[in-house]
Amino acid sequence: MKKKGSSIDGFRPRQSGDLLGSSHKNKKSKVTSSKVESRLLHSNGVGNTVNLSQPKNKTSGSIGRSDIDDSLRDIDNLEEPVKKLSRRKKRRIAKQAKKPRSLKSKIIRRLIIVLIVVLFSIGGFALYKLIHAGGNILQGSVFDVFQSQPLKQDSNGRSNFLILGTSEDDSGHDGADLTDSMLVVSVNQNSKDIYMFSVPRDLYVEYGSACVEGYAGKINSYFSCVDSGTDAQAEQARLVGTQKLVGNIFGLDIQYGIHVNRTVIQEAVDAVGGVDVDVQGSNGDLGVLDRSFDGKCNNTCYYVKYENGVHYLDGEHALYLAQARGHSAPTYGLGNSNFDREKNQQKILIALKEKAMSTGTLTNLSAVTKLLDAMGNNLRTNIQTNEIRTIMQVASEITQDNIHTISLFGDENAVVTTGTYGGASAVIPSAGVFKYSGIQALIMKNLTSNPVTRESAPIVVLNGTGQSGYGQTKADALTSEGFNVSLVNNAPDGTYGKVEIYKIGDGNNATADKLSNMFNVSIKNETPPVTVNGNVRFVIIFGATS
Repeated sequence: MKKKGSSIDGFRPRQSGDLLGSSHKNKKSKVTSSKVESRLLHSNGVGNTVNLSQPKNKTSGSIGRSDIDDSLRDIDNLEEPVKKLSRRKKRRIAKQAKKPRSLKSKIIRRLIIVLIVVLFSIGGFALYKLIHAGGNILQGSVFDVFQSQPLKQDSNGRSNFLILGTSEDDSGHDGADLTDSMLVVSVNQNSKDIYMFSVPRDLYVEYGSACVEGYAGKINSYFSCVDSGTDAQAEQARLVGTQKLVGNIFGLDIQYGIHVNRTVIQEAVDAVGGVDVDVQGSNGDLGVLDRSFDGKCNNTCYYVKYENGVHYLDGEHALYLAQARGHSAPTYGLGNSNFDREKNQQKILIALKEKAMSTGTLTNLSAVTKLLDAMGNNLRTNIQTNEIRTIMQVASEITQDNIHTISLFGDENAVVTTGTYGGASAVIPSAGVFKYSGIQALIMKNLTSNPVTRESAPIVVLNGTGQSGYGQTKADALTSEGFNVSLVNNAPDGTYGKVEIYKIGDGNNATADKLSNMFNVSIKNETPPVTVNGNVRFVIIFGATS
């Protein structure tokens, strides 16, 4: 019986001729191929399998001891496969890998955050002030302020505002409910211009209804005459009623009314940091003096005393200048009384507009909030909330050169005069009591979009037909077209064409073109067959054959 080889721990000793890694058989293994053979090595119970391959430079099919040692060393280097990271984890890792912020960058970052918070707080406060003031002042929802609605316009493309000033905030003022300040402001939101004129407070008018004074009296009483209460609805009713009365007298469609008290001037001027006003004495005086207000300092100071020129005024002094009319002696520079006061009021209003719309004021939170407070507490209007942005935009675009004033009194074209009527001093139209055609013609000359009316060239109409009333009929037709007919008369005896038109002097081209087109005739640039006044620019003769 053949002797069996002994074994140790389950391993059988290698016999002579055995190859390392070969099966334990008695017969020799053959190398059947020169190709590298792949081996599998099992780990210690982990279950992982390592694929060991012969190096490429090995030509023998056998595996040496060094091969096994190299493979066993690689076992310790095996790691779990790296999992694919999500984008979120990648961003977190990248963020953590960044260098830590310096102390300087942290301070800057915190300052920026604080600044943003402060700006939002300021903006919220300003918005609150705007909403609060807008709720008192304007009509409609306060949130409509973020809209931009075009202003209402008349047939000439103009928006007309009536500003009424009372002293209802001064309990000791006699006649505090009278509108001693009345101003019409006409704005063209397309051409960006303003025309303004004061309504004489003593203008004698017909009320159209019974008031304390009767059915007629001074125009400054009408606002209180139509006052039916103290609530907001009553306020709107008397605004609209006064707009209609003034509009009828001056030939205007007045779309908006504004009621202010005396405090608004003082507070608004102070809010913008004061205004610069060009003060000029009337009738050649070298300054202005009115001592009516000096009792406030026991007559030891002057509240209204200025040399001719530009003066800085704070709110208090602007208010007193707006009220000054030379009522108490000694006085000078206010010889035209209310007319001078009205001119100064216009100057203060223009100066306030310029200052309020300046960049320095608009970027000053304190100035803006004070201005809003002044308006909210002392101004009432029927302007709609969604129209206020349009007003602010137009106001910011109107330059000083495009602000014009219209004077009803004091020059050769004055359309009102002073006198006694109804037992008291009053202002009446130059054409006569209750005759407003001259006033309306002056206003329309300035505010109309009709170039013929703006030229307002005086025209003489002569009747050469022999038919009674024919000349007046033609004159009325011309007037309705906007022409300025200054005289209607009969033509001297003679033979005339159907229509003959003579032009005197240069200019007035719009009038000449319109007349030529209306009557299909050529304009004659020669002396007319009649003698006319020096201001006449056209003579029209309607002949017997017309």
